[in-house]
Amino acid sequence: MNRILVTPRSLTSGGHPALDMLTRAGFEVVLSEPGKLPDEASLLHYVEGCVGWLAGVEPVSEKVIDAARDLKVISRNGVGVDNLPVNRLRERDICLCTADGANASGVAELAIALMFASLRHIYITSSGIKRGEWPRVQGNEFRDQVLGIIGCGAIGREVARLACALGCRVLGFDPMEPELGLPADRFSYASLDDIWRQSTMITLHCPPPRDGATLIGASQLEQMQPGTLIVNTARAGLVDECAVIDALDSGKLTAYATDVFNEEPPQSLALAGHPRVIATSHIGGFTRESVDRATEIAVMNILKVLKEKSSWR
Repeated sequence: MNRILVTPRSLTSGGHPALDMLTRAGFEVVLSEPGKLPDEASLLHYVEGCVGWLAGVEPVSEKVIDAARDLKVISRNGVGVDNLPVNRLRERDICLCTADGANASGVAELAIALMFASLRHIYITSSGIKRGEWPRVQGNEFRDQVLGIIGCGAIGREVARLACALGCRVLGFDPMEPELGLPADRFSYASLDDIWRQSTMITLHCPPPRDGATLIGASQLEQMQPGTLIVNTARAGLVDECAVIDALDSGKLTAYATDVFNEEPPQSLALAGHPRVIATSHIGGFTRESVDRATEIAVMNILKVLKEKSSWR
């Protein structure tokens, strides 16, 4: 079989010119159901006979990998791999590739946009006007906020650069503490506890802890200043949703802005429908530019691996 499975929602809805490279190389491109996040049953159906897989954020079980008997490579159109059974891929000698940095600008810009929207209560005022009201909620300026960034990889680095340019003081946490080339009077690394205590805004750009625990729960929220806002464009599992709702109700958090949910679309609106929550539909990397970069990198990774593995027809 010479099939390549494509499952990212940004590609199954309307395709992409970069996928033509696979066709020209002699592969049959198989798209999962248009615009939908495929579940296990769907993946079991589509993955049969595929030698390559251009994957999105859909959860992939070991059962799916075991059923993919011909699979040689999974190429993500992003950087996260926590939705994949990495150990089973390693056992099967299936190569795993990521599109490092492809969506960094798109996600970083959305994170900054969500900060502005939260600081100025744009959702509350806009929805109020549409109801015929005239809400005027006093906001805060972006300049001189203390922004805590958890995870300083490609996305967190771009958020830090933008925030420093806009006049924020930025505290970063990353176990590797990469050199970001930012002015020392604007950026410094800090411990998580210092970030919880000192930040007026916190943005998440990291994978979940390896033990599966949340990064922000009741004890972390308790350390934060009243009126803190949190932005999450990374993973829903990083926060304890019930604790966040309690913090929003008490005023400990002034806003929670999120692009990610445990279920997408969310079945419960307890969090997404909260008046202090700004919710977007996993659009961080869903810009024309990010999709172009990520798709091209993901396709090239597939072709490179399959050539190395002599999987050409």
